Amino acid sequence: MKIEKLYPESKDYVWGGNKLKEEYGKQTEKTPCAESWELSFHKDGFTRLANGKTLAETVTERELGENVKGFPFFPTLIKFIDAKQDLSVQVHPSDDYALKNENSFGKTEMWYIVEAEKGAGIYLGFNRDVTKEEYETAIQEKRLTELLNFYEVQAGECYFIPSGTIHAIGKGCLICEIQQNSNLTYRVYDYGRKDKNGNERELHVEKALKVTSLKRHENRVLTGETLGTNKYFTVRKLGVKNEILYADNKTFQCLTCVKGKGEIDGQTVKKGDSFFVPASYGEYNLKGDMEIIVTEIRKYYIGIDLGGTFIKGGIVDDTGRIVLQEKVPTEKENGADRVALNIANLCKTLLENVNMTASDIVGIGMGVPGMINGKTGEVVYSNNLGWEHFRIKDEIESLTGLPVKIANDANVAALGETKFGCGKAYENTVMLTLGTGVGSGIVIDGKLFEGTDSAGAEIGHTVIVAGGEKCTCGRKGCLEAYTSATALIRDTKRAMQADKVSKMWAIGGVENVTGKTAFDYKDCDNSAKTVVDGYIEKLGVGITNIANEFRPKAVILGGGVCAQGDNLIKPLQEYLDREIFAGKKGPQVKILTATLGNSAGLLGAAALWL
Repeated sequence: MKIEKLYPESKDYVWGGNKLKEEYGKQTEKTPCAESWELSFHKDGFTRLANGKTLAETVTERELGENVKGFPFFPTLIKFIDAKQDLSVQVHPSDDYALKNENSFGKTEMWYIVEAEKGAGIYLGFNRDVTKEEYETAIQEKRLTELLNFYEVQAGECYFIPSGTIHAIGKGCLICEIQQNSNLTYRVYDYGRKDKNGNERELHVEKALKVTSLKRHENRVLTGETLGTNKYFTVRKLGVKNEILYADNKTFQCLTCVKGKGEIDGQTVKKGDSFFVPASYGEYNLKGDMEIIVTEIRKYYIGIDLGGTFIKGGIVDDTGRIVLQEKVPTEKENGADRVALNIANLCKTLLENVNMTASDIVGIGMGVPGMINGKTGEVVYSNNLGWEHFRIKDEIESLTGLPVKIANDANVAALGETKFGCGKAYENTVMLTLGTGVGSGIVIDGKLFEGTDSAGAEIGHTVIVAGGEKCTCGRKGCLEAYTSATALIRDTKRAMQADKVSKMWAIGGVENVTGKTAFDYKDCDNSAKTVVDGYIEKLGVGITNIANEFRPKAVILGGGVCAQGDNLIKPLQEYLDREIFAGKKGPQVKILTATLGNSAGLLGAAALWL
């Protein structure tokens, strides 16, 4: 299937105007043209293609994408709305209520303001907490709008309307609405307006009283190009000059032009046009001077990076894009239950701040320091947290209602870099994090390898010098004892103390030594060069062992030492190429520098679900 222009179904509701016909190119005999259903699989108005067939009967499952398969029917509906008069005050039920009482799904939606006359606005949610009695009385006395938030709107703004939120579009607004694929509305107040047959339109007060949220509504707006996120639709806005977009195999894309004109892969686009891009289409070009609303279906996860001081968390989609991230104090001194509660509260806050609910999330992934049993969800032992045998998976699932997967924090960092970072082109990688110790993670065929009860993959504690330097694990000669940042600092201090004329003394005393000191002076000081050469040789031995044991496509190095760039990576690659088993006869292994920084753990935790 190629990129297809969409031909919408129009609606002639009494409150509508004719801008969609006169200015947005909608071809219809209906007057007024209140709505045009740009992307619709709904029985009340199917979108068609240039050949006259409906999109619903033409498109295949593959062209809709993997992310659509989990829904009982196509999840999204996109429309333009031209409000010449005020629309009714209304509310949409949740999925739970609608499925039980209406044999339908509920409706969550969002509005992108395309045009707004001066003073035009919307009603959205209550301006304070109200009781059911206050709500009902206000309806009866026709003063409901006194209890609602009124927002004077401007073009380019976006408003998110969760199910259960009372709302109304005011006259003078032209809106692009992206919503669940539902036409279920409970009208509460309609200004006494009559339809084209002279009858007052039906109200649904009794049902509305059952489904409306009575809490004060706070409008939350996402920053950046992303406008809305949930399981039914993901929406972003692009200001197009000359762009290359990509449609992967997970989701279709619908492109709706809200301003300007241009081209989509050579097809002419103007204000008001919508185009369907099938999943797996690959790259395509956008040219011109226009604003495009891109709608697609993405999966969402919560990633948690649990540290001894802070808990970092984020909402992550299936492409590795972080929608929002925040952190809170760990408070480990207050016990494991308090830490679990802090994690659950962080998840709640993240969801609220992006207008999502738990039902929009596939699951929570967590990276936890220590010996972790991923199968049972237990922290067997964590020195950083002071825990033994804490079943954190069960606790977080109980507090959030979401399924949880956990793994060691170094392991998930490796998974993050492999899925979304420098190793995303490879299925088989090993990562070493060169910090206070040496953390490690092994990814085989895109999945973590953790060993029995998730207790393996501790490459930092493989011996490279029998009887050598003592390691924190109790053994002697471990890779960590020679290649951690701690070891590099130790060896630099020893070199300075053994060479009183070393140029490294220019930093002051040995208390000022860092992991970069020897590298800074290696080109002008023999003692510094000896430290660096020794460090690279020991790390080269470790990497060569990894290459011979696992033959990954890449070994990824993370940690502060990697800031040395080519001063570290180039000699390491030369060492590996020289020492690897079978030399050039076998598959070659690349040494890469991690690129995700502090986000690796968060992204890798989310990737436990991928």
